[in-house]
Amino acid sequence: MNTPQEFGSLLAGVRRLADSGFASGGGALATLTRTSGSTFRRAGARMLVCGDGTVVRGLSGGCPEADIIGRAREVIADGAARIVRYDRESGLDVLLELGCGGTLEVLIEPLTRTADLAFLDAAARCLDARRSGVLATVFSRDQGVLAPKPRRMVIDEGRIMVNEFGAGLISGVLADQMLEHPPGPPAVVAFSHGGNHYEALLEALIPPYALFIVGINAAAVALARIAAVLGWQVTLIDDRDDRVPPGVLPDGVRRVTASAATIRDAIDADARTFAVVMTHNLSRDIDYLRALAETPLAYLGSLGSRSRVQRLRDGSGLPAERLRAPAGLDLGAETPEEIALAISAEILALTSGRRAESLSQTTGPIHA
Repeated sequence: MNTPQEFGSLLAGVRRLADSGFASGGGALATLTRTSGSTFRRAGARMLVCGDGTVVRGLSGGCPEADIIGRAREVIADGAARIVRYDRESGLDVLLELGCGGTLEVLIEPLTRTADLAFLDAAARCLDARRSGVLATVFSRDQGVLAPKPRRMVIDEGRIMVNEFGAGLISGVLADQMLEHPPGPPAVVAFSHGGNHYEALLEALIPPYALFIVGINAAAVALARIAAVLGWQVTLIDDRDDRVPPGVLPDGVRRVTASAATIRDAIDADARTFAVVMTHNLSRDIDYLRALAETPLAYLGSLGSRSRVQRLRDGSGLPAERLRAPAGLDLGAETPEEIALAISAEILALTSGRRAESLSQTTGPIHA
């Protein structure tokens, strides 16, 4: 799937398309099904092209994107899905010509009715509820595109929520493939039924990251803004309910009033949850850190000078490997916005398993 912030804008785009009554012929959804070599995006990334020319999200950083958009308009016009391969064998080797060196396979399908969006709505419900699932897109039959459109199945924590195949053997075969699919990178799997050979793109539906920011101040609001742009679920927590004037918080950011004694009730922590304690009051920070000490957070950070951090550790009993303080990467941050950037960058590096080095000093793959 697209990253969380991309999925949100993509979902908003297809819902606008539906609200318009699929005006101007509807739209087309372009999905990367396979990639190899050096490419800007990986399998599962999607782009919406509307009949009125509106484009939501990008797929390729510019290399074959104009060609994909042109072909999407053709799909809107003729109403039939197609698969386009960008490589030397197909004669569409634009990535190779521009020096990227990679190849792409793109599924382009028409969106002309509300039923075409059911799989996206089901995926959104799964992610919004912070549940895990799998999305299957069956796009190929006997080495050609599945006509007239691909068909989907969505499994939400073991329950089939969307099944465009109905009852029958093919549904069981596909469901078995999905339930065996580990929550890793998108992958194309093959299976046979009724003498036909099918291919399906399997994608794990993984809940977005959740960030709880304890304390409300300029740096906290700046961190909330950056995290919201990244597509994280963001909650601002303070022990008073009068610290943020109306209209200051970004759209989608929750505001919760909770003391150290009640914060455990406000945080539903899991392995994709982070917390940063930044009330700028030493005793309150220590109280909140103590309350969060046993929660299964993926990241727990706090702000302060070296001497303040030692007092935080002494007061909370949290060791250095548990409490990331001072929170953030060493970027020379000084302003609230720079501090927020340093903290969000450290969290992103941690979740990606990266060391936050300069890309110019590394030799491994840029995209995991």
